[in-house]
Amino acid sequence: MEKIKLDISRVYDFISADEINDLANETTTAQRTLYKGDGDGKDFLGWLNLPSAITDQQLAEIESAVSGLKKKTELLVVVGIGGSYLGARAVNNALTHNFAHLNKQQKAPHMLFAGHNIGEDYMHEMLELLDDYSYAIVVISKSGTTTEPAIAFRILKDHLVEKVGKEEAGERIIAVTDSSKGALRQLADKEGYRSFVIPDDVGGRFSIFTPVGLIPLAICGVDIRQLVEGAREMSKRCDPGTHFENNPAAIYAATRNALYRSGKKIEILVNYHNKLHYLSEWWKQLFGESEGKEGKGIYPASVDNSTDLHSMGQYIQEGERILFETVISVEQTDHQMTIPRDAANLDQLNYLATKNIDLVNKMAELGTILAHLDGGVPNIRISIPRLNAYYLGQLLYFFENACGISGYMLGINPFNQPGVEAYKKNMFALLEKPGFETETAQIKSRL
Repeated sequence: MEKIKLDISRVYDFISADEINDLANETTTAQRTLYKGDGDGKDFLGWLNLPSAITDQQLAEIESAVSGLKKKTELLVVVGIGGSYLGARAVNNALTHNFAHLNKQQKAPHMLFAGHNIGEDYMHEMLELLDDYSYAIVVISKSGTTTEPAIAFRILKDHLVEKVGKEEAGERIIAVTDSSKGALRQLADKEGYRSFVIPDDVGGRFSIFTPVGLIPLAICGVDIRQLVEGAREMSKRCDPGTHFENNPAAIYAATRNALYRSGKKIEILVNYHNKLHYLSEWWKQLFGESEGKEGKGIYPASVDNSTDLHSMGQYIQEGERILFETVISVEQTDHQMTIPRDAANLDQLNYLATKNIDLVNKMAELGTILAHLDGGVPNIRISIPRLNAYYLGQLLYFFENACGISGYMLGINPFNQPGVEAYKKNMFALLEKPGFETETAQIKSRL
């Protein structure tokens, strides 16, 4: 099988190869901290060796558990927020027909999402849709009390019970939650929902290869065996026994940190394939929540090109020179279409006649890279042979591993998220949640 390739040659006009190599020892030390499990956040390293730890029996159990839902439901509503839904959404969108909701050939349930916002219109319109379709729910939460998904699940559970009855609703709900504690665990045990466990030592943004990601993806027809196999392959390449110059995660971590120290504070993840939009959203949470602490961290942003070349392209080309790009390039598309010749040629496109659309896209990618280099934007390029579950598994694990290394290079704990709690305290006080009475008056006085 081919491998994902990492190319850092287009950063050398901004930082030298020697500057990157000078970080080899620091990178190796951070990697050693990660694998020895003696750094901050050491209780949340279950994801690190997870791909090789997943057994065929575990995958078979997942496939067996969801087979019935695949046959009798048209839609799957995944209830979760942050890492509880972004991984599944990233992979599902990358591997699903662009127009799956209208595609009559679609056999697996179509994936919808709830609990990732507090939109009243969104929920109302979702229920209108669900009135007309057979659906199931996968609710994902360690605690079961996170506000956004808890609201959504309460509403959806009531709707499903009213639609199909309590017994059948119980057959159509799967809970992915803590092994022994929390509100969702209590509810799942009480109602008899099928349930799967979120490992205690895996944080949400690293959970794609746990039931958090594998359950909804299996229901919607993704080959989870190939996804895991891709991650296994990449975990071997990222192993500490692989020398720095051959270790893609180590090289990526060192390069982005060298750029950061040279004044490049923003990393833009760029794709030229529309199905990778939510991969970028997953990546932004992974690095933003892992690294943005103690006044440190590279700010993760993203663009979908060539679309965003007509909106963000101007800033990237000529704005403040504090950014660098990491481009994800898909080498081979699933389909081939050529541009037709037109006798009138009023659009002046006959010079492209008989050429593949993807060739034009690739030239847009390369032309943009060169233009941005000329404009002062360093470029890292990650090439994927094609967009399938195996290579996505490689890519996801590559980013996870590099993120752990990079976080330790920054001198922070990559596996906590203390800042996430700040808004919740204020929101609970404003909503007059029991236990927050003393903060309510103080917070209201600031508005």
